[in-house]
Amino acid sequence: MIAFIWISFDTFMSPTLNSLRKQLRSKRRQLSIYEQNKAEQQVLVRLNQSPRFKAAKKIGLYLHAFGEVHTHKLIKLCFQRNKHVYLPMICNMNENLVWVRVSARQYLNKRFSHHPLGMKEPMASRGQHVSHLDFLIMPLLACDHQGTRIGMGGGYYDRTLATAMHRPYRLGLAHNFQYIEQSLFRQKWDQALDGLLSPKKFYYFKR
Repeated sequence: MIAFIWISFDTFMSPTLNSLRKQLRSKRRQLSIYEQNKAEQQVLVRLNQSPRFKAAKKIGLYLHAFGEVHTHKLIKLCFQRNKHVYLPMICNMNENLVWVRVSARQYLNKRFSHHPLGMKEPMASRGQHVSHLDFLIMPLLACDHQGTRIGMGGGYYDRTLATAMHRPYRLGLAHNFQYIEQSLFRQKWDQALDGLLSPKKFYYFKR
């Protein structure tokens, strides 16, 4: 049996990339409520027009916590379109994400637990593998023109998607300034995006 050792992306992070991540984190945190609401509404309109989103039934989303594009309206849209909503939960055994289906009542009643890393998680003992999903909406810090995604550094999405036999359509959700024109360095374990949705534009990538 071959043993695989997962090394964090931060291990190989250059000073330039480290600086970029700090800048983007800071800029995200500084967004006003008005700017966040405007961004969320704009991506909502674009997402609702997406043929892939319309066709998908099982949607994975995230609960915003660190300045990401807010997802409250997107989650409500999924319920309105009779889609199944799944939220991520960290599995402590392998540090992968599992996906827990939540009802509209559970979501509106905010039946979540607080993870030590600072985000909220659905209250459940087990969840589905990411292969169960049709469509996955992912948070990020940066994304380039080839779909290379930089996350928060924990590697949760990369580890989880690396084990997927069936890979859902991967859509990154970002503020306009999180789209980077220059190419970002991609490690062999980095899981690229199929698309990126920002308030300004819907980007499509070839995987």
